[in-house]
Amino acid sequence: MSDHDIRSIFVTGLRNAHAMENQALSIMKPQLLRVENYPDVLDRLEAHKRETENQITRLETVLSQLNESHSALKDVALSFTGSMAAMGHTMAGDEILKNSFANFAFENFEIAAYKSLLTVADLGGFTFAVQPLTANLAEEQAMAAWIDDHVAEITTRFATRKQAGQTAKV
Repeated sequence: MSDHDIRSIFVTGLRNAHAMENQALSIMKPQLLRVENYPDVLDRLEAHKRETENQITRLETVLSQLNESHSALKDVALSFTGSMAAMGHTMAGDEILKNSFANFAFENFEIAAYKSLLTVADLGGFTFAVQPLTANLAEEQAMAAWIDDHVAEITTRFATRKQAGQTAKV
């Protein structure tokens, strides 16, 4: 494979990751507006929103170092689909659970994307990109682990609130 091919794969992956992180924001923002009865979830989502904004900046820096930019079309398209997914959960009686499951799946998608980008960075010798991509990967792994560690607790709290006749979904 030529250096040009590796670079092309890398730039495409970076643009996809940038759009993916914008999609993540479009999923989190509506959730942040609706979470009331799960303060630990709210706190973690707010922290991850800030991490995601920093991840976008890191990706833009790496793209800039390659004299490239993100894809506005991909950003808009994935942000739209993220917003639609988040809106779909608002109608569910178990919204907090659906959000938790979807967030866990999305975090693992992001983990796989960053592992792939790190592999391509290694193949192409893009050593300047390793630190920012590793930082993004670590934050996604931490968020996925947090959800994994708390899904039983969130489910129990949801069931308890529902059984008590309290607002259970968010």
